[in-house]
Amino acid sequence: MSRIKDLRKSLFGGTTSNARQFGMIFTLVAIVLLFQILTNGLTLNSANMISLVSQYSYILILAIGMLMVIVAGHIDLSVGSIAAFVGIVVAKVMQEYSVPWFVAILIGLVVGALIGAWQGFWVAYVGVPAFIVTLAGMMLFRGGNQYIGNADTTPVPQDFKFIGAGFLPEVGPDTGYNNLTLLLGLAACVAVVIREWRLRATRREMAADVAPMWISALRVVILLAVIIFATMRFAGGRIGTSFPISGIILAVLVLIYSFITRNTAGGRHIYAVGGNARAAELSGVRLRRVNFFVMMNMSILAAIAGMIFVARSAASGPQDGLGWELDAIAAVFIGGAAVSGGLGTISGSIVGGLVMAVLNNGLQLVGVGSDRVQIIKGLVLLLAVALDVWNKNQGRPSISGIFMRQFRREASLVPAAATDSGTEPTKTPVAG
Repeated sequence: MSRIKDLRKSLFGGTTSNARQFGMIFTLVAIVLLFQILTNGLTLNSANMISLVSQYSYILILAIGMLMVIVAGHIDLSVGSIAAFVGIVVAKVMQEYSVPWFVAILIGLVVGALIGAWQGFWVAYVGVPAFIVTLAGMMLFRGGNQYIGNADTTPVPQDFKFIGAGFLPEVGPDTGYNNLTLLLGLAACVAVVIREWRLRATRREMAADVAPMWISALRVVILLAVIIFATMRFAGGRIGTSFPISGIILAVLVLIYSFITRNTAGGRHIYAVGGNARAAELSGVRLRRVNFFVMMNMSILAAIAGMIFVARSAASGPQDGLGWELDAIAAVFIGGAAVSGGLGTISGSIVGGLVMAVLNNGLQLVGVGSDRVQIIKGLVLLLAVALDVWNKNQGRPSISGIFMRQFRREASLVPAAATDSGTEPTKTPVAG
């Protein structure tokens, strides 16, 4: 038994807690394999995987921003309405004023930033709870969408559709696959190898235990196998399809925000505020600035999600964005964020979003009605959070603690008070 534990610790990063943080990924894999069997192979075929990324990329983009809002101790109920409002504004300026698509995107980003600044002002400087501010925003911007669009659909130009319905183009010799998708997969493989090498080098420099080389090799081989499989599926779809542009946008945002939350003082301050706002303020963290930033950032990402959806749908309509905030919140909590704030990761939220996306997609493939799909998704969310709370009450590792323990160790946000039980300690943030 001891040898098995040592193997798990080495394989997943040196500690048992690191091994446990892959639990949600294993859940995702289990759901994929289950639906792969139930659908006779439809879940992992090229067309469905491409469709899955195209259909749910905007929800995952919302989950990135929602993670930062929830970590800071807030909630945002307005993101679906903001996405719909920005979508109709962008569609109207292109249709009625012949604004070029790239200028329209900039206008959409500015509108999203202004909305975020408006809501951030009320939350950060007036002190109105974010729940109330964004509830008002949900009604305000939903009404604004219907007023500007006259409760009707507004089509968008063909060029604009590229960001939501476009794919990596065909370039180079005819290999039977999309060459740019193959190059993208190759870049991901190289990144995995470099990351593993850097992790080993870092542990040696810190005089920490380094796993045997064969453990690192096995870990890399597993990841490379997954990447290569996905790459071949995306690259080998029907002619004219490949990896979606919306997926590229999502991947870039994940990299940027993962770096921000892990490697910048601003990112650490968000976790500090969510963990203990008073202690963070006493340590020099500018509380109002952090709260203002997370609200404005959320609205900008909602604007991006709204434009991607409108581009994919080829038109903006009055029903756009309905229920998006619930899907984004569900993704964050399933991905391991704590209800009380202070805990959560970008990668965990993406995995949580993928769990919901695959579950939704798989249930539709097996013919489950939309009513029962909503029931099942609600139960999954409830059980995920209930399990997290129950584990904390039992003194066992919680999902939140599991996902955040490695982050806290790397970012050094909390130098003390973290325990192996996974309970939420009182944090003493580091100013900077």
